[in-house]
Amino acid sequence: MVPTAEHYDVVVIGGGPGGYASALYGASAGLNIALVEKRWVGGTCLNVGCVPAKELLETAHVYRTVAGAAEFGINAGEPQIDWAVTQQRKQAVVDELVGGVKQLLKGRKVTVYDGWGRLGPDHKVTVSPVGEAEGGEDRQDIEITGDAVIIAAGSETRTIPGFEVDGTIVMTSDEVLSMPEVPGTAVVIGGGAIGCEFASMMSDLGTQVTVLEALPKILPGCDKDVTQVVERSFKRRGIEVRTGVKVTGHQPGDGGTVVEVEGSDPVKTEVVVVSVGRRPNTEGLLLDGTGVTTDQRGFVEVDERCRTGAPGVWAIGDCIDTPALAHVGFSEGMLAIDDILGEDPMPIEYRKVPWGIYCRPEVAFSGWTEDDAKEAGYDVVSAKHRYSANSRAKIIGEQEGLVKVIAERNADGTAGVILGVHMVGPWVTEQLGQGYLAVNWEATVDEVAAFIQPHPTLSELFGDTIQDMTGRRLH
Repeated sequence: MVPTAEHYDVVVIGGGPGGYASALYGASAGLNIALVEKRWVGGTCLNVGCVPAKELLETAHVYRTVAGAAEFGINAGEPQIDWAVTQQRKQAVVDELVGGVKQLLKGRKVTVYDGWGRLGPDHKVTVSPVGEAEGGEDRQDIEITGDAVIIAAGSETRTIPGFEVDGTIVMTSDEVLSMPEVPGTAVVIGGGAIGCEFASMMSDLGTQVTVLEALPKILPGCDKDVTQVVERSFKRRGIEVRTGVKVTGHQPGDGGTVVEVEGSDPVKTEVVVVSVGRRPNTEGLLLDGTGVTTDQRGFVEVDERCRTGAPGVWAIGDCIDTPALAHVGFSEGMLAIDDILGEDPMPIEYRKVPWGIYCRPEVAFSGWTEDDAKEAGYDVVSAKHRYSANSRAKIIGEQEGLVKVIAERNADGTAGVILGVHMVGPWVTEQLGQGYLAVNWEATVDEVAAFIQPHPTLSELFGDTIQDMTGRRLH
């Protein structure tokens, strides 16, 4: 017999961004919440994803700032990397943030269960101690129940045949964030957001990087003008990018390995970073009789309000087929709680969610790309302005990039509702806010052009681009 411990208003399976957001938001609404997490509170994002990756990217930013200080009259000499200190700082940032989430959960009286949560029928969640979930013995399962259940099981790194992960030569994002030293050479398999971030970070720290991407271009999903800026930047910095190629395996040898590339030259390298996306962490999650279904790729199937096929069961975050972004998980968690409370929440418009990619130059966007808008049947007007003419960009010495705005063409030929905002350049992940609001409020070009932009700022380039679309230019 499995002992039943407690009954809750909501049981959340998974303690990553979607899961802990559900728990915190629900608890603040007065619900009695249980959170089940088998590995680490904070999930991939806080522990081996968003946060440590951006911390190392910031290390690269500091390094190149010091390296270029002489341009500003600051003679700091050639910078040296103490990678052990870098890793210590990264882990300190992670530990502090994870500790903060745990304190928030405790402060809001969320009951946290350490173990592997599996959903059975009638909203029963079996919690197996982690040792047993991995094959250990002598530890007992418990069973908890809830009026509602939110599945937030997250995702795990995908691998590819012929590249078994050993953590030394072949790594995924999990291992590369804790690598003991900066390699001299690296091959990054996959030119998506994560792959480009790793390539950019390692290149800035002195690694010779080759990116191998199977698709025709890197950063699929980004507007073509944005991608071209990143490609030119990578080329200028010595990052080799090969697109439309397939890797077939590797041959380890002294000091590294040789990556075999179908139809192209092999690449000798010290390390290989496999960055080909993530897959839902749903294997073994659902016991018989739940009524919850998964698709062929393992994603839990949900409707527009994240409801599964079982009444009273929701699924959110990386385990459903929506953008794998922490902030999307936050929003889905809050949506599920609002729905549990009967508040008739608005579904998330996934086409309009904000995206941030933290390579150099940074990328940020919301809404339609120009090509996708045209394919969807929109008659569009677009405009773009470059940071090379922006005073703040000149001041900080980072003039690479542009802002591009796509709007629907009115019947009289003028620009109307803003459909998409795309940015590539310095700190654009911090500048997207007003563009994101414009897209989601379905604001028109004339409405946004009326707002005053502070000067000198990087963000005023968005205002200049919008102003251009009114037909009356300032800059």
